[in-house]
Amino acid sequence: MTTPEEGLEKAALLLMTLGPDAAAGVLRQLGPREVQKLTMKMASMTPQSRETVEPVLIEVNEHFGKGSMIQSDDDQLREMLTKALGDDRANQLLSRMMSGSETAGIESLKWMDAATAADLIKGEHPQIIATILVHLEYDQAGEILKHFDDRLRNDVLLRIATLDGVQPVALRELNEALTRMLSGATTVKKTAMGGVRHAADILNFVGSAAETAILDNVREYDPDLAQKILDEMFVFENLMDLDDRGIQTLLREVQSDSLVIALKGAPPEMREKIFKNMSQRAAEMLREDLESRGPVRLSEVEAEQKEILKTARRLAEEGQIALSSGGGDDAFV
Repeated sequence: MTTPEEGLEKAALLLMTLGPDAAAGVLRQLGPREVQKLTMKMASMTPQSRETVEPVLIEVNEHFGKGSMIQSDDDQLREMLTKALGDDRANQLLSRMMSGSETAGIESLKWMDAATAADLIKGEHPQIIATILVHLEYDQAGEILKHFDDRLRNDVLLRIATLDGVQPVALRELNEALTRMLSGATTVKKTAMGGVRHAADILNFVGSAAETAILDNVREYDPDLAQKILDEMFVFENLMDLDDRGIQTLLREVQSDSLVIALKGAPPEMREKIFKNMSQRAAEMLREDLESRGPVRLSEVEAEQKEILKTARRLAEEGQIALSSGGGDDAFV
């Protein structure tokens, strides 16, 4: 089974072989986050040998050689997204797609860096900001939150956690805030956005210091709500609760370099749990890599831990592992 990282690498290799014009045509059909990931991957790739590229081209040719017309229907699309993302994320993505042009006003934000996007929207009403953020990917929303002051950040996250869907009138306010026109009718159904789970997913990307401050603020407002958000959050240490089979399943999906960096910030007992679920040779190599690796910024450690948590959540949603829930700043570890 191809991992997301392997799939990204294959896609980048394929685009590089197509040449600038054809690759540009493909990129125009993708969303901003996909374009960003692919361009970053292509920019970081070293020169590739023919032996590396050929298997990718052969795989593409095999798909093409089957000769069947490529098309999809709603059921096929839902099945594909559910297998890839799990029920919750698939339903959320389908809700966004069904809302169509009602969210067109925020598409420009997806192409901006977090600092620029934050500067653009920080003067708007916190409820409008919350509505904007729930339409972005969790990691981008988390990065934008980091650029707000404590008061605004806390207010916005609280509104996200208590947001019970997005009504058409809220979408109209959203597009007005971004100086765009809504083309949708008033009969659009409420989009399934916001809520405790959404707030928790965003909090997973704001960093430990901001996360603590936001949760403290929510706890003052509503202790039960704060606990519900905590219950939906996954932190890296929660992986300790996985059984051995679950750890082994997760390790098969994680790149070794990512694991090394993530474990730089892990407690000794967690490292030992990882080691004991690897072959003796693999465990020895991982120990050596950890010992030989120099200081790593905490922000890098957290980034890799978040990627592993994304994988863990996907596996949990697919029913391959059982996760229990729990529950920044640059330093060196």
